[in-house]
Amino acid sequence: MKIKTKLRLGFGFLFIIVLSFGLIALFFLNELSDKSKMILKDNYKSLQYVASMRKVIDQNNFPLSEAQRLTFVENLNNESQNITEQGERTAFLKLQSAYKVLNDPSATATNGNSLKNIRTALHEIEQVNLAAIYDKNERANETSSRANLYIMIAATLSFIILFTFIVNFPGFVANPLAEFGAAIKQISRKNYKQRLHFENDDEFTELADSFNGMVVKLNEWENSNLSTIKSEKLRIEAIIAQMQDAIIGLNEKGEILFLNHLAAKLMGLDGDKIIGQNVTELVQKNELLKRIIKPDTNEHTLKIYADDKESYFQLENREIIIPNYEEQGDDTLISATKSAGSVYILKNITQFKELDEAKTNFIATVSHELKTPLSSIKMSLKLLNDSRVGNMNEEQQELLTHIKEDSDRLLKITSELLDLSQVETGNLKLNFAITSPEAIVQYAIEAVKFQAEQKSIQLSLNCDLNLPNVYADIQKTAWVMVNFLSNALRYSAEKSKVIIDVFQKDQFIQFSVQDFGKGIEEKYQKRLFDRYFQVPTDGQNKSGSGLGLAISKDFIEAEQGKIWVVSALGEGSKFCFTLPVA
Repeated sequence: MKIKTKLRLGFGFLFIIVLSFGLIALFFLNELSDKSKMILKDNYKSLQYVASMRKVIDQNNFPLSEAQRLTFVENLNNESQNITEQGERTAFLKLQSAYKVLNDPSATATNGNSLKNIRTALHEIEQVNLAAIYDKNERANETSSRANLYIMIAATLSFIILFTFIVNFPGFVANPLAEFGAAIKQISRKNYKQRLHFENDDEFTELADSFNGMVVKLNEWENSNLSTIKSEKLRIEAIIAQMQDAIIGLNEKGEILFLNHLAAKLMGLDGDKIIGQNVTELVQKNELLKRIIKPDTNEHTLKIYADDKESYFQLENREIIIPNYEEQGDDTLISATKSAGSVYILKNITQFKELDEAKTNFIATVSHELKTPLSSIKMSLKLLNDSRVGNMNEEQQELLTHIKEDSDRLLKITSELLDLSQVETGNLKLNFAITSPEAIVQYAIEAVKFQAEQKSIQLSLNCDLNLPNVYADIQKTAWVMVNFLSNALRYSAEKSKVIIDVFQKDQFIQFSVQDFGKGIEEKYQKRLFDRYFQVPTDGQNKSGSGLGLAISKDFIEAEQGKIWVVSALGEGSKFCFTLPVA
């Protein structure tokens, strides 16, 4: 039987129960109403007629007037047509006979007896109707009691039937749905042995058959792909094991999933034994693993003793994100993805590190060797400019000026390369001393004073009074200020202004150099402090080596300070750095 048919029969049964109860109640209420109407219709009218005739007799003298006689006769006639009870007709005949005697003129002597007979007859009619009213009231009460009993029995039966229906009928739909829900949860947990069996020959049975067929197909698909998945897993494990990089894989619980041979060798661990162990416990015993999983700094280059020498490895960390198909609670939002763990990779960059060191040493050697001939060239230029050696014409003097500018520029580049090599090799030595910020700024201003006078540029110094001292390398900090000022003068127009600000900000002294040149585009500002980067120019200004700001950044950060730039096109640039208060 189809579910739709069962629902129709169930609700039809409910309709019949409600209709039956209503008909029973209506039947007894109609019966009770009929009993009540009989009391009002028959007996009440007789009592009314008797009362009217007694009123005429008691309140008037005989002989009666015409109007009084008509009233009495009218009620007497009405009573003759309303005789409904046993014994009422006999009393009415007595009343009629006594009234005729009372109205007979020839029977004057018997008026007193006739009047008495009238009252007696009226009393008898009244008693017969009162007794009838009482009897009918008793029967009505009995009918009411019986109606209440039958209605109560019908209501009780209807309640029991409806309650049983309400309790059992929803389960007819809800129970199969609950079984379907439980079965689907089992399938989501890959329990493909789950089956549903219904024998009701309805839609649920058809749906269960379809569900069982689907589970069979899923089971076949799972079994057919299991071997493929296992082989792919073995292949991936083989690839990871043969990779030249050290690889460590963790699941979302922090347990080690895989560890290739190189990673196990570097950390001195047995790869087979630590699989499945929690990394939180292992880092307590292995310092290198702790540096990989929980690094103390943001430095991603690790120096490890391997292959009988110091080797360098680049650390990379990748979090594995997968779709989230797990069950979610009713009080949580379903997220589309979740973390399945992390993979740590150590790339061997020893070869590149060695090449970089070789490059740095080569640059340092070449720069050092270039300083000697450059110094000789500068000395020769100084001698040529001496009038005691001989006078030169204007063209020769101009050539010497160009040679001097190029040699100064070349000497500056070699000095910057030497500083850079010191930074890269870790041989940067700072001579810290307590000094005043004013002394550093004045030293830098004196160094560029001649260059500013040549372009008629005003150097404006704004320095707070009574500034605390700083603990820094005076020469290298002054070199940074000179670099800032040289760049500002280079990119400023003639007869313009360069502002130097020195003030205290919290526990730092802030130095800044502001020019009013063309400014720097925002896309170049993030790369200004990168090595060898140069902002494209219009050809009017000679560009440097691209190392000045990079070396300045290394110097300031080595002194525990910060360096940055604020610039906008058409408004100029402001280069700043801070040093901690001594």
